Amino acid sequence: MYIHQFQGWPHLEWDQAGLATLLADARYNQGLLLGKMASFGFAERQQATLKILTQDITKTSEIEGEILDVDTVRSSIARRLSVDLSDTRPVDRNVEGIVDVMLDATQKYAAPLTVERLRGWHTALFPTGRSIRTIPTNRWRKGEHEPTPVVSGAIGFLKWFNSPQATDPVVQSALAHFRFITIHPFADGNGRIARAIADMLLARGESTTQRFYSMSAQIQRDRSAYYEILESSQQGRLDVSAWIEWYLNCLKRAIIASDEILESVLRKARFWKSHGGESFNERQQTMLNRMVDGCDGNLTSSMWARMTQCSQDTALRDITDLIDRNILVRTDAGGRSTNYRLR
Repeated sequence: MYIHQFQGWPHLEWDQAGLATLLADARYNQGLLLGKMASFGFAERQQATLKILTQDITKTSEIEGEILDVDTVRSSIARRLSVDLSDTRPVDRNVEGIVDVMLDATQKYAAPLTVERLRGWHTALFPTGRSIRTIPTNRWRKGEHEPTPVVSGAIGFLKWFNSPQATDPVVQSALAHFRFITIHPFADGNGRIARAIADMLLARGESTTQRFYSMSAQIQRDRSAYYEILESSQQGRLDVSAWIEWYLNCLKRAIIASDEILESVLRKARFWKSHGGESFNERQQTMLNRMVDGCDGNLTSSMWARMTQCSQDTALRDITDLIDRNILVRTDAGGRSTNYRLR
């Protein structure tokens, strides 16, 4: 039997005493991270949020097998958060939709979750109307036809979600994630919406719109285990202790994994602070940002020309200028293999 077929659904059970230590550990790691971020300047926190949200959005789609262009996602988020970027990308309708969903969930975490809001998220995910089944917005009065079990489950979920809870917000995030996916109110997009709902509750628990770790990125890394624990928990009884345990461990790994991104933000801030009085053209700014961020592969003049859409000669002049200023250094490889790195 599936969990929703057991008497008592959707009232879930879990071993609170058995999970207490793991929950305390997860909350401790959250507190450490938020404390660390409090020492960052406003611009650094903005950059960290931009990086984390970019990762979160690309990875939540990747879990479902959809690969988004990272630069396009970053550009879309930056426009909304008023973060200055040296390079921007054209608007992509599909990217705009998932960005709308994630920002609405995390930036407006205190707002109630309603049928209209869920339908708006779903429409944003599928601007061409590819997903068919949706939640009706009408209400049912006495004498009218009763809603389907799926619709009734969705309405019950929203009532639970918007009610005051004694449950810890992190556990509530895990429960909301599980319940929404199990109800499965849409023909498609349930996973992405469930993860947005979970992020919404994490943001609410932390009382901040800024995101410094990505659950979706960690779930993508643990994708097989994610689907296995969801499936096994949905086929069991009402006790979801195993799912909550997995979720808390996933949260811990997500916070630990964020260290690399946060360090890159500080490294970038230190780099530009050390060159604050210098002048760079737009191409140099773009490429230096990419190099500080850790662009893939070795930098060559051909790569510079391609990424900044300039001629090979212009690329060489840009690079030579940075070498002369002791910002770039030429590696040992010669000829066509000549490449460059930050000094």
